Amino acid sequence: MTKKRRLARVFAEDGKSLTLALDGSYFSSKIEGIDKVIPLIPTFVKHGLDAVLVTYGMVKRYPDAFQDVGMMLRVDMSTNVFDASVPDTTTVLSVKEALRLSADGVIVMTFPGAHNEKHTHQAVRELASQADEWNVPLIVESLPYGYAVTTESSNHAPILAAAANMAVELGADVIKTRYSGELDDRLIAQYAKVPVLALGGPKTDDVKAYLSFVNHCLANGAKGVAVGRNIVQNKSPVAMVAALNALIHKRDSVESAYQLYQTMYLETM
Repeated sequence: MTKKRRLARVFAEDGKSLTLALDGSYFSSKIEGIDKVIPLIPTFVKHGLDAVLVTYGMVKRYPDAFQDVGMMLRVDMSTNVFDASVPDTTTVLSVKEALRLSADGVIVMTFPGAHNEKHTHQAVRELASQADEWNVPLIVESLPYGYAVTTESSNHAPILAAAANMAVELGADVIKTRYSGELDDRLIAQYAKVPVLALGGPKTDDVKAYLSFVNHCLANGAKGVAVGRNIVQNKSPVAMVAALNALIHKRDSVESAYQLYQTMYLETM
């Protein structure tokens, strides 16, 4: 199978993707809601979900949950899951193991400019070689100076763009990175030259503001979003998926997507 065919499981025919990030347990002890939403994935798919980011343990525990959705396997994890800054990562799975689990692709982090830059770049390069050998798409989550936003530079659009470009030069087929909210965010997709998925961002209860941020990402070149907590921990995760689908695939306005969310939310009350 070619990479193009596998990527068609992650990106819809319009080239966009609404991806649910369920891989947070590899990087944080705060995993509230993940197991509760996994049984909802078939419903999410009906409302526009394209793909999921998962861990090895999830695939083993829920063998039937990911049949009808694109599945990208996280192959690295934090070396200190109780440190929210994710000080370092280590590779825990190979591309061959991902194929054995029927994954459509793999995802790994790298931290340009961080103290462990050499180590994370080497991990990406080794996985890129494996991915090319087996025709498996590689998503690289390229985050300048580290996982957390610790300085102005680590959330500055030109720096994010440079980090995205570096990951592509290492072999990434897709980039996952944060968007700063700045006008220069357009540089990220321009520098990447491959599809970019915007990080879902910190948890917020302001749904309309969040939809506005997602709309900003799309307007500045993102081909979709990879959202974790803002779906998983939302009061109505199905409504949130539907609203994001309205923005990403239906190209609705923020106001229209928000009204859809409110209507579906009230129906579940």
